[in-house]
Amino acid sequence: MTRIDDGAPFPLGATWDGRGVNFALFSAHAAAVDLCLFEPTGRRETDRIRLPRRTDQVWHVYVEDLRPGQLYGYRVDGPYEPQRGHRFNRHKLLIDPYARQLFGRIRWHDALFGYKLGTHRGDLADRRDSAPMMPKCVVEDPSHTWGDDRPPRRPWVETVIYEAHVKGLTELHPDVPGPVRGTYAALGHPAVIEHLVKLGVTAVELLPVHAFADDRFLVEKGLRNYWGYSTLAFFAPELRYLGEEGVVGFKAAIRALHDAGIEVILDVVYNHTAEGSHLGPTLSFRGIDNASYYKVSPENPRFTWDSTGTGNTLDLSHPRVLQMVLDSLRHWVEAYHVDGFRFDLASTLARDPHDFTQQAGFLRAVGQDPVLAQVKLIAEPWDVGSGGYQVGGFPPGWSEWNDQFRDTVRAYWRSDPGQLPALARAMTGSREIFGPSGRQPWASVNFVCAHDGFTLHDLVSYNERHNEANRENNQDGHSHNLSWNCGVEGPTDDPAVLALRARQKRNLLATVMLSQGVPMLLMGDELSRTQGGNNNAYCQDDAISWFDWAEGAATDPELLPFVQTLMALRRRYDAFRRRDFLTGAAVPGNGLKDVYWLAPEGREMTTHYWTEGLRRTLGMQLGNDAADGQRFLILLNAAPDPVDFKLADPLRGRWAQVFDTGIPDGLVRGAPAVLEQGGTFRLEPRSLALFQYAGPAEAA
Repeated sequence: MTRIDDGAPFPLGATWDGRGVNFALFSAHAAAVDLCLFEPTGRRETDRIRLPRRTDQVWHVYVEDLRPGQLYGYRVDGPYEPQRGHRFNRHKLLIDPYARQLFGRIRWHDALFGYKLGTHRGDLADRRDSAPMMPKCVVEDPSHTWGDDRPPRRPWVETVIYEAHVKGLTELHPDVPGPVRGTYAALGHPAVIEHLVKLGVTAVELLPVHAFADDRFLVEKGLRNYWGYSTLAFFAPELRYLGEEGVVGFKAAIRALHDAGIEVILDVVYNHTAEGSHLGPTLSFRGIDNASYYKVSPENPRFTWDSTGTGNTLDLSHPRVLQMVLDSLRHWVEAYHVDGFRFDLASTLARDPHDFTQQAGFLRAVGQDPVLAQVKLIAEPWDVGSGGYQVGGFPPGWSEWNDQFRDTVRAYWRSDPGQLPALARAMTGSREIFGPSGRQPWASVNFVCAHDGFTLHDLVSYNERHNEANRENNQDGHSHNLSWNCGVEGPTDDPAVLALRARQKRNLLATVMLSQGVPMLLMGDELSRTQGGNNNAYCQDDAISWFDWAEGAATDPELLPFVQTLMALRRRYDAFRRRDFLTGAAVPGNGLKDVYWLAPEGREMTTHYWTEGLRRTLGMQLGNDAADGQRFLILLNAAPDPVDFKLADPLRGRWAQVFDTGIPDGLVRGAPAVLEQGGTFRLEPRSLALFQYAGPAEAA
């Protein structure tokens, strides 16, 4: 006979103390809660225990002699009154919101829904048992020895982010053993880490690793949720990446990355869950306390309120839901030693209750938390609700994905007119966006490609999206891509088109790496990874999304050395990693400005030049106040014709060429060309050249 005690309301979740397990579950509106225990295969329920006590809306029980590895779930009884926002159904097995691990996967069946599907009377309660189709929670063994793991804790000004997918990065890596590929452990394989170190990145930003669902509509089409933005459990690592080493393999990989000086940032999804709209399945939160966990419509609580486009929105204005999110974040920092988070649709998290505000409880709580205030915080600063576009709207302590940088740089190199003013703002850290909140240039995370959209190679190879494999009639994904196929849609053997594409890739990458802010590189862009024109590969867990290391290297063999050169330059020189914004102000002591904007005629840009819409050539001279005295000249020409750039004042002195995308491969081999004051440099069509100050002009 199972021996139980009242237990304690804290901590929430299942906690093993060496002799038994304490279970605690928040539900404000439940009438009763049952703990269901399962045998090791998860097929048979072995015991059902009514939680005997409720303290401050937390139901709890202590069960003696249970050990780590025990499978469990909950059944929660209460009113089934959708008109009041309540959807309790004791016939549905529910995932513990604090579950540290899951066992098994969802097997889609109508019994997973709390109401009868297809009835003309609407969402009436369904009495079928969902347990056979549900994953089970696992009591975790919390013991793990980290040894002397020391997270790098790099300052923002030194950070270079590499956005990657656990499986996509490693599934086709030729040097990773077959059984390990696609797992957390593969992230820590020496071959993967060697590539990242040689590349020069300082942080890996992983697409979601919280346990997530393969949505029913995808499974019925023979597809899977590849990206992972459909969370089931905020404390549990996704099962499909565990491999033979399990959670230990994930922690070992983080330790190996740390040993190499690389931080680990998790892309986290706290704005919604896998349960969808009011007509979605009952898997966890909906059945535990729908009216507390989710924002419901103020006009009709039957419906969920949605600012995410997924059908539901977690209610972080509720103190227990906010507590869960903060507990989850601390769990990943303390139990997994992660170094930061990128928050999906972060504007939703700061809606308190329905409108975005910098004074939202979530933002204030994170800012004062002694654990979370020390890690990197990155916002995706938008959602799909009214007032949701909040680029620049987050408080100090936060960095943000800067889509204005992305769109400006894409438009400029596509040769769109009128882009020079926006380009200058983007390359100097977007002070107009982030300065008013008292932040520095690293508040801007600069990128031209991310998981959501074209890869870099596809950005210069396709004018249109080609998402037919998603089976949505090519209607999904962005239609406004600011891409250019360089004359041919998709693959080609035309050497002129291939050369132009190679040049455009280098132009885009160089602009990201030489701009102020935090650069982010999409997995595989350094080796020309392609998705065949698919700009929304969220459901493609196959060769469309995976990083084909061999094919990428063959497409443009010299691209990787070029990217490595860019990152080495950024790492070496403070001029590209400023702690303050460039403003054009005079530098004390030398009479120069911190940045000069130059026209090809050799003069500083005037209002006339800035407003000349068809002008597509610009010079940027910076580094006059750098600690090491290094000065650089960046010349950009997005025009289809060459431009002669005159080296006049304030470019007095000699300048040595560092790289030039206008030459094959972009790399200067042998002795660099040296330009003298008063000379001219021919800037090839659609090219970018970098020069470094080489000293005073030689006497005549």
